[in-house]
Amino acid sequence: MARSRVIPNYDLYGDSSRIEDSGAFNFEWIPQRSALYNWLIHPHRHDSFIQVLYLTQGKVDVQIEHALQTLHAPCVMLIPAGHVHGFRFSRDTQGPVVTAMQKPLESAAAVMMPALLDTIRTPRLLSLHAEMRYIDQLMPLFLALEHESRTPAAGQVAAGTSLLLALLVQVHRISQLSDSASTPTHYSISRKAQQIEKFRSLLDKHFRTEHSLQAYADLVGVSVGQLSRLCREVLGKSSLQVMNDRLIQEAQRELVYTSLPIKQLAGELGFADDAYFSRFFRKHAGVSPKAYRANALARIGEASQTGH
Repeated sequence: MARSRVIPNYDLYGDSSRIEDSGAFNFEWIPQRSALYNWLIHPHRHDSFIQVLYLTQGKVDVQIEHALQTLHAPCVMLIPAGHVHGFRFSRDTQGPVVTAMQKPLESAAAVMMPALLDTIRTPRLLSLHAEMRYIDQLMPLFLALEHESRTPAAGQVAAGTSLLLALLVQVHRISQLSDSASTPTHYSISRKAQQIEKFRSLLDKHFRTEHSLQAYADLVGVSVGQLSRLCREVLGKSSLQVMNDRLIQEAQRELVYTSLPIKQLAGELGFADDAYFSRFFRKHAGVSPKAYRANALARIGEASQTGH
C-alpha cells in the first residue's frame, strides 16, 4: 500500500460530493470505483461514514490502520468512521459496497439493539464459508439497498436506515460465529465452529421435515455421539436440545403470529399427530400450545391498550 504524509479524508474515495447533503446513503458495486483507480484504493479515512463491503468474487489486500491482511471471497469488510483503510483488489473482484452516516445508525442501534454498537464501531474483516448461517441474507439486503438508493421517494432515509441496520445485524451475527484472533480486524472459523454452524444451517432448512439426528450427523460428516459432544462443547447443550429448541422456537412463533389450528401446525412441523406435538410442546415450554397462544395474545392485547 502506498503511503502519504497526510492521510486523505473522503466521503467517497476520490469524490468531493457529500452523502450527508442528500441525507441518504451511497450504494455502489466495487468495480465501479475501484476500476477507475486501477483496483488500488490508497489509505484514507472517512470521519463520519461507515462502509460495508461484500466480496462475492476475487480477493483483496486490505489495510486497516497498520494491519495488512489478504481476504478471499466470500468475505465481508466493515470499516467504521475514522479508521484509516486502503484496498488492493484483484481485477476479477465483484460485490457491493454501501457507505452511510454512522451516527444515525448508532442512535438507532442504541434504542433497538445496544449490542450492535460494538459491531458498528469496530473494524470487521470476516471470511465466510458456505455452511455459515446468515450468509444468504446478505445479498438480498444489499440489493434492497441498491433499489432504495436508485428510487428517490418519501421515507428514503428511514427505509435506508432500516435496511442498513438489518445488514449490520447480519454482520453482527456472523462476527459472533467467528473466533477473534490477535487483532480486532482478523477472524477465523474453527473446525468445530464450522461443523456446528453446518448443523444449525441444516436445521434451519429442514427442521420441519427432518427430526432424525442420524440424518443431520451424516450430513455434517460425524457420528451422532460426536455431534452431541460438539454441541455440548460449543453451545452448552446436546444436539437433541438444539433440534428441540429450534422446533419450539418456530412453534411459539406460529402460535402467536398465525391462526393455524394446533392440528395443522403440528403437521407442518413434522409431527405425526397433534397429541404428540402437544405433549412435546408442554414438556419444553411448560404449558400446552393452546395455553401458550392464549397467554401470548393476552399480553399483546394488554400492551396495545397501554401503548407499550
